[in-house]
Amino acid sequence: MATLIQSYEQQYSVLTADITSKIGRLKLGNEDNRDQVTREIQANFEEANDLLEQLELESRGGAAGSRVAAYRAELQRVRDEYRSIASSAGVYTDAEDNFEDWTSNDQRQKLLDNTERLERTGKSLTEGYRVVLETEQIGAAVLQDLSLQRETIQRSRGRLRETDEQLNRSSRLMNSMIMRSLQDRFVLVMVFLVLGVLLCIGLYFYVT
Repeated sequence: MATLIQSYEQQYSVLTADITSKIGRLKLGNEDNRDQVTREIQANFEEANDLLEQLELESRGGAAGSRVAAYRAELQRVRDEYRSIASSAGVYTDAEDNFEDWTSNDQRQKLLDNTERLERTGKSLTEGYRVVLETEQIGAAVLQDLSLQRETIQRSRGRLRETDEQLNRSSRLMNSMIMRSLQDRFVLVMVFLVLGVLLCIGLYFYVT
């Protein structure tokens, strides 16, 4: 803020110097360029007053507030000088009405009210921006959680596939073992049958 106040003060100094120079030109000028110089001076007065209003808004409650009153007094003195020279030169000017309006308390109060509304709007925008950032952070966290959950589900699905494959291999192995057991039992039965037949034949020959 201090840098902005210094910038306004420097611009004001340049403007007042320019106004003083043009007042001298108006005093010494000819009939052809008086109207042009007058319009330039009035435009400079408006710009200087705008600068003082900005400076007053920026320096509220600060040390620069006392300097603003001095700047206004200086601008009023330059204005009086301009009016005197313009009157003696026969140049019409409506600066009196303009400056009375510029320095009115109602005008300054309106500017202050507008500034307060702008500050409130700025705070509302800042709060809205903060809410947007928080919402964005929450959304990013939710997306991250969903991504982690998706990875967990994919890993679980992969484990289920591996488990299913292992169960299939185990089932095939069990079926193979059962078939081998049945084959072994069949062989044993056949062996016992052959032995029984041989035993019966042997007994028959033994008895006869």
